[in-house]
Amino acid sequence: MKAMYYEAFEAVPEIRTLPDPTPSEDGVVIAVGATGLCRSDWHGWMGHDPDIKLPHVPGHELAGKVVAAGRGVVRFKVGDRVTVPFVSGCGHCAECHSGNQQVCPNQFQPGFTHWGSFAEYVAIDYADTNLVRLPETIDDATAASLGCRFATSFRAVADQARTRPGEWIAVHGCGGVGLSAIMIASALGANAIAIDISDEKLAFARECGAVAAINAAGVADVAEAVREITKGGAHVSIDALGHPVTCFNSIKNLRRRGRHVQVGLMLGEHAAPQIPMAQVIGHELEIYGSHGMQAWRYDAMLDMLAAGKIAPQKLIGRKISLEEAVPALMALDKAEGTGISVITRF
Repeated sequence: MKAMYYEAFEAVPEIRTLPDPTPSEDGVVIAVGATGLCRSDWHGWMGHDPDIKLPHVPGHELAGKVVAAGRGVVRFKVGDRVTVPFVSGCGHCAECHSGNQQVCPNQFQPGFTHWGSFAEYVAIDYADTNLVRLPETIDDATAASLGCRFATSFRAVADQARTRPGEWIAVHGCGGVGLSAIMIASALGANAIAIDISDEKLAFARECGAVAAINAAGVADVAEAVREITKGGAHVSIDALGHPVTCFNSIKNLRRRGRHVQVGLMLGEHAAPQIPMAQVIGHELEIYGSHGMQAWRYDAMLDMLAAGKIAPQKLIGRKISLEEAVPALMALDKAEGTGISVITRF
């Protein structure tokens, strides 16, 4: 198979011909129709993820068609169009049995714990637990865009934050995760405030449903700007970027008994951010993490998509080739432009 491949962290990835994967007894091989580029892939390429063993093929947001299945697979067959959560469970542990595959202690992640989807084929284990069957009305590029950013944002906004109609939600960072969170929050009837340092991204955030926007580079105090708009602070706040400054501001801008959800990864030198703990205690704030979304929970998201309440396809900025994805991956920390890039040509 043709794949993006690197043998050292921070080394320029190459396009190589590598052995095709084979399915495990309870797994499948998927012919990748589309796969998204995500900042998590950049973190992996930089060496920030201890799960990655070199040499490596990255990529974790994918959609495609099952081309081979192990003997133990019951619910899926060759020819099925599928996607998969980027955090997948073993299907056998207590967390999986409780429906929380996203925190399975034996979890696997394509593009991190094993070779991923920046390739013509990818192998996925525990298929019956982790695959999501796709309706024909959703194309591969849109389905691939759901796999990490959109699904993670859906769980963060709908499940972890328990966002309700009429509430104010502040979203710090208007990349793919932030824009997804704004679109989902708006669909749930909340009032979203977009926060970024790019006027272009803030304008796009308004198109995705934000009712207000704050350029963090143009105000003295982001938290105070949020309090002014919301008349007391946000009910919910999301750090969609993963930076000490956005994490701090996201907690600081909450009203009393507000809920902060950390979605952006905090890795490397950003792993130990400052937290306004006196405010957390005195105002009884709630702080949550959000790590992917279970396969069984996709139905709610797909139903909203089918009903036209959310439109993840609006977030796709570029459809690119596998070769074009090499410089795109290396530049993901620059966060330039709006929308996300999806590999659709191999």
